[in-house]
Amino acid sequence: MADELVIAGRAFRSRLIVGTGKYRSFAEMARAIEASGAEVVTVAVRRVNLTDKTKESLLDHLDREKYFLLPNTAGCYSADEAIRTSRLAREVGLSDWVKLEVIGDQQTLFPDTAELLKATEILAKEGFTVLPYTSDDLIVARRLIDAGAAAVMPLGAPIGSGMGIQNAANLRILRERVTEVPLIIDAGVGTASDATVAMELGADGVLMNTAIAEAQDAVLMAEAMRFAVDAGRKAFLAGRIPKKLYATASSPLSGVVK
Repeated sequence: MADELVIAGRAFRSRLIVGTGKYRSFAEMARAIEASGAEVVTVAVRRVNLTDKTKESLLDHLDREKYFLLPNTAGCYSADEAIRTSRLAREVGLSDWVKLEVIGDQQTLFPDTAELLKATEILAKEGFTVLPYTSDDLIVARRLIDAGAAAVMPLGAPIGSGMGIQNAANLRILRERVTEVPLIIDAGVGTASDATVAMELGADGVLMNTAIAEAQDAVLMAEAMRFAVDAGRKAFLAGRIPKKLYATASSPLSGVVK
């Protein structure tokens, strides 16, 4: 049976979600997204041309028959800003799904969880499918689910930092306690091994942008991330052996010729 990522009743074959920012050109972006195998692609509503059809837009380089576009509210610092941005995306026909970001600190880009909860509740009541970028805090995750979130998307490390998973213990707790909706690691991945670790911890998916877009070879890194996410998922499902202090012989000792 297909091992699909299901969000709000919609199934996706790929568990890798990619962004569209920071690429050196739209052409490079298109090639990298193709190489990633991703089906869900995030688009920053406030940073894309949505109305002036005479100017080039990254949307011109994304086949909407092939990719599911997920608007995000990057750059919003209050619930009101994020709500207005989400409504704009829906009004121009982009989507009624939203990757909800409400930033609380400009230097770390950590989320403002109070404003995030407020925006999630309002948007969910308005019929949006809300995927909030949040901290790795279990209590906040539970409240987001109660507010109507269709997924919980905790950071692995600060956005764009490339530091990899910094708090594996919290993510393990989230994996055990968040079962109603998908758990998607959002932010902090730097290279393929980071994506694999995220999936081995039990994440349902990984969202990334900078790790691919700012790699020396974005297209090759996108391909690496594709296989890394797949490998981590399979390893999680397979179930790793327990860690032991001492060795265990690979070959049994019984029946050994003496």
